[in-house]
Amino acid sequence: MSYANLPLHALRAFEATIRLGSMTKAARELEVSHGAISRHIRELERLYATKLVRRLSKSSEPTSAGAEMAQTLSDGFRSLNLAVARLSVGPLTLSCSATIMQYWLIPKLPEFRTVHPNVHFRLNVNYGEVDFARDGISVAIRNTMYNPPADVVILDMIGEEIGPVCSPEYLMRNPLTTVEDLRSARILGTATRKAAWEQWLSAVGREPSEIQIGEEYEHFYLMLQAAAFGAGAAIAPKYLVEREISAGQLVAPFGFTLGPHRLQLWIAHHVRLNPDVKTLARWIEAKMTEPSRSSGKHEVANQTVST
Repeated sequence: MSYANLPLHALRAFEATIRLGSMTKAARELEVSHGAISRHIRELERLYATKLVRRLSKSSEPTSAGAEMAQTLSDGFRSLNLAVARLSVGPLTLSCSATIMQYWLIPKLPEFRTVHPNVHFRLNVNYGEVDFARDGISVAIRNTMYNPPADVVILDMIGEEIGPVCSPEYLMRNPLTTVEDLRSARILGTATRKAAWEQWLSAVGREPSEIQIGEEYEHFYLMLQAAAFGAGAAIAPKYLVEREISAGQLVAPFGFTLGPHRLQLWIAHHVRLNPDVKTLARWIEAKMTEPSRSSGKHEVANQTVST
């Protein structure tokens, strides 16, 4: 079969289905109907006389032949995306989690635009692994919870200092002077960082089982908002809550301790020499590593709290 006769739409539908594990998700990504995805896959199976997909009740999985073909297609489409991206550089795009965007990036954007009025970029909300070419991403802020792509340029920025935070009013109602006091506190957690409390306890030399999550939120920013309104004690990296601590909306009764993760800047290899990308990357690194304005320690009745 010549290149001209390859069923590219069907191949894209099949690759997306296997990569995402669902025809519904593939249809959403490719902006077509579920029925169109199903027809494309049936077309491939008829064309090659081979069963490629096992259709389950709520998902799709490849046969052995389908798995091998899907991996080859994924590699091929990634190469095609990269080739096109190198030829036609799209808009500069910065990807980060919704929490970083809301609590760290957006408050600093006016300063960036004042200093660099000719550098324009768009924002992409994502916190997991990223395919720079396929997703059109130029720069991504990530921590070491996630594995970077093989060809990405990595700029190591800071180690994440983590610690419990709560509203001043909650702290007055529920004094937190030792780790043991957290056992009677309402502990807030998040689905996106399920191990955060355990990691902090380990960092301060305590047993991870000492604290039980009382209320879990789907997103990190929802947990922080709940803590600011007095719902309980949350756990957070210092750089995300410095502004709220300075404003008196949150306090950190035990300060912050270096945790197991580091914050990194991932730069797509094909745009690493772009002047605007360099400017944005240098600015992010500088803002992340500039001296902290808050001590991270809270005092109650002139007595510094500790673990």
